[in-house]
Amino acid sequence: MNYSESNGGLALFTKEFAKNPYPAYEKLRETDPVYPITLPDGQRGWMITTYEAAMEALKDQRMIKDFSKLFGDQMGHRSVFTENMLFSDPPDHKRLRGLVQKAFTPKMIAGMRGRIQEITDELLEKAAERPQMNLIDDFAFPLPIIVICEMLGVPSADRDKFRIWSNSLIEGSNGENAERIYEHMNEFTGYLGSWFAKTQENPGDDLISQLIQAEEKGDQLTERELYGVVSLLIIAGHETTVNLIGNGMLSLLQHPDQFEKLQSHPELIQSAIEELLRFEGPVEFSTSRWAGEDFEFKGQAMKRGDIVIVALNSANHDPLQFENPDLLDITREKSPHLAFGTGIHHCLGAPLARMEGEIAISSLMRRFPAMKLSIDPAELEWRPGMIVRGVKEIPVSLYPSRSIE
Repeated sequence: MNYSESNGGLALFTKEFAKNPYPAYEKLRETDPVYPITLPDGQRGWMITTYEAAMEALKDQRMIKDFSKLFGDQMGHRSVFTENMLFSDPPDHKRLRGLVQKAFTPKMIAGMRGRIQEITDELLEKAAERPQMNLIDDFAFPLPIIVICEMLGVPSADRDKFRIWSNSLIEGSNGENAERIYEHMNEFTGYLGSWFAKTQENPGDDLISQLIQAEEKGDQLTERELYGVVSLLIIAGHETTVNLIGNGMLSLLQHPDQFEKLQSHPELIQSAIEELLRFEGPVEFSTSRWAGEDFEFKGQAMKRGDIVIVALNSANHDPLQFENPDLLDITREKSPHLAFGTGIHHCLGAPLARMEGEIAISSLMRRFPAMKLSIDPAELEWRPGMIVRGVKEIPVSLYPSRSIE
């Protein structure tokens, strides 16, 4: 059975869907905004597609994040990767988020601007040596992984390992390649355990040292929570920005009028970032929620234990909330998009991701003003998985007006 058959004939969670999910979203918003679905791993639940319903669901405390409250060990042993605020409910959520938030203050983020610009310039200087580049491998991935690794204190020689582990965990969200995911999870936790032990012996000024010291001072951060928080920062902390930069540049390259407008008016970069987040957001679906009790939601009878996912990119294309939602307009005045979620689980790293996106995209366009896609957009391969939205590679020509021998 394919996922079209299991979801009422709609091509959900397929390669075709990943290429362009928006026609399916449009149909669901009009006819079934809270739609019964079967996920790739066999779970049955609901997909929410309208902006209004998405806003309500993301704030509805009847939909819980900690599935162990419902299922215990029935869904398998709770992974250390879920021992963080993203998969917690109050009061645990407030405690965990409050601890990590100390490292994401506006002052701290503003103080990183200069270093982020330095890293950006170094990557672009290296890219300029060749007539072409892969925007993902050569730029969109290394920038945020260097930033988050420097924050955490990860040795530079180990950064590529985190890409392998991160890709495996993200792409494994569709329930496939379980053996490989298990292997990579063991490698990741083994690495973290060794790293934590070294940091405990010789703490520094990095974020890991702060978190470990907070635990030792009785701040109630358990060892499993330390694993969970750090894995969240590493994986979610760079994945969102990779796809913000990648999707954002892809959208601009496919809309030359907006590309040229931003070049002519670089002061529009902040509004451009918000529009790019709305237009082709880096996170396709919210992380899962479960109905904590039986209740009715938008006319649908949700049962205790039903899984609920919010289609963030569908909500961000809802014509009842956004005028001409399928039009990319970097001058759009107000964009209360849901690319970073809302409510208590609003993305903690959103200000950092925004700043990295602003610096990356404005610097890239300034350095390579004639950049063009060097591949038919139809040939782009979108990454599998149930969480992020992004392409594997974006080949571009940096000097298309120059003859290349």
